[in-house]
Amino acid sequence: MLKEGDKAPAFTTTNQDGKKVRLSEYKGKRVALYFYSKDDTPGCTKEACSFRDADDVFRKKGIVVLGVSIDDEKSHQKFISKYQLPFDLLADSDKSIVEAYGVWGEKSMYGKKYMGTHRKTFLIDERGKIVKIFDKVKVAEHADEVLEAFGEK
Repeated sequence: MLKEGDKAPAFTTTNQDGKKVRLSEYKGKRVALYFYSKDDTPGCTKEACSFRDADDVFRKKGIVVLGVSIDDEKSHQKFISKYQLPFDLLADSDKSIVEAYGVWGEKSMYGKKYMGTHRKTFLIDERGKIVKIFDKVKVAEHADEVLEAFGEK
């Protein structure tokens, strides 16, 4: 289980355009790495739109926002297009990132248990250290919570 102060697990994957993305490319920048269940679902859409609506602030403060789900590039493209999301969504089809960050696990809805991605956000500093973990995410206000945690609100 990752905790604040740990080094963020390295990864290489693709974004919505099929372009390779490595966490190491963001060394020297602050990163808000947020995990969500599925593109274009109500809670995940609210969360993505909260980051979208605060994008100018994130950019001015030099904070990179990256969303991660197990959806593929094509699904991410549609989600980005539908809601004009200005940041990359990373495809984790093999579940290597969700497993490395400990966000893949058993979930429950309407009494049924299933495996899925837990909504969680990791704030990573310029040196690649995890400085804050959000286990409980309020989707509509999450972007503000992230800015506040980075000391930018």
